[in-house]
Amino acid sequence: MPFTVMVERHVKLFKNGRNQAVRIPREFELPGVDAIIRKDGERLIIEPIPPKSLLAILATLPTLDEEFSPIQDSPAEPVDL
Repeated sequence: MPFTVMVERHVKLFKNGRNQAVRIPREFELPGVDAIIRKDGERLIIEPIPPKSLLAILATLPTLDEEFSPIQDSPAEPVDL
């Protein structure tokens, strides 16, 4: 069974406008630009959001309302080996 070492560091809380914020030390930086935060009792858990797949991104695009001319499917040309 792998052994996990808990790393901790004292940080200061501060106000950023009407929000409370904490500066995340370099050794705790998360990848990407988005994260999910949730509360579990008195704990705050911050997790990076995995990057979306290309299919997930394409699914968010609006459908096209234009007519396209049909594409003629020509047989493949023979290849000399």
